[in-house]
Amino acid sequence: VVLVTSGAVGAGVMKLGLRPEGRGAKQALAGMGQVLLMAKYEMMCSSLGVRCAQVLLTYENFIDRVQYLNARTTFSELFKMGAVPIVNENDSVGIHELKADNDKMAAMLANLVGADLLFLMTDVDGVYTANPHTDPTARRIPFVEGAQDLRHQTTLGDGSDSKWGTGGMAAKITAAELGRSMGVRAVICRATDAGRIPHYVDDEVRERARGGGGRPARGRATWLSVWHHL
Repeated sequence: VVLVTSGAVGAGVMKLGLRPEGRGAKQALAGMGQVLLMAKYEMMCSSLGVRCAQVLLTYENFIDRVQYLNARTTFSELFKMGAVPIVNENDSVGIHELKADNDKMAAMLANLVGADLLFLMTDVDGVYTANPHTDPTARRIPFVEGAQDLRHQTTLGDGSDSKWGTGGMAAKITAAELGRSMGVRAVICRATDAGRIPHYVDDEVRERARGGGGRPARGRATWLSVWHHL
């Protein structure tokens, strides 16, 4: 299990009680906030008897072959130690990360570690034909074959003009398609329904037993697959 999170800048803002101005201030607040964020995760994991570890990444770690392999080795060793990696983008030193997409990061990371399932958590119980918070006629779409099929059923378009905003449902749909293109099955679900995750895992196990579903790429093909999407 790998958990991809965000919120370092927000935690820093809450600590200081001010709004940062400029990239430098935001990156500094991210450094302060990351400490608080991990303290929360450590407390939560400890209460459950689970070990956790912090891993901060940038997109350059996926592009550079040596860094990519080092990251993969780190995750492999953490899994052997029984730890849950808590991953965040390294906002304090990154060039693009303050406006980057954690859903995309999660999709690429799922491919890096060879995950079978990618869970994209949101505040609604799945994908709808429109924003259910503002459109009472919005209908839930239980399953789709791909992004093109989805766009025919929704008003989200390509996500660039989505009223849901950057990092909203449009971003999750794009991330789900990215994961699917690399052989990782994606599930978009409401964060408060996390208890349903074991059911999705059971379904995936049964699907694998029947020989269905695509396996994530392995070896150099994995890196090339991720690099292609950056």
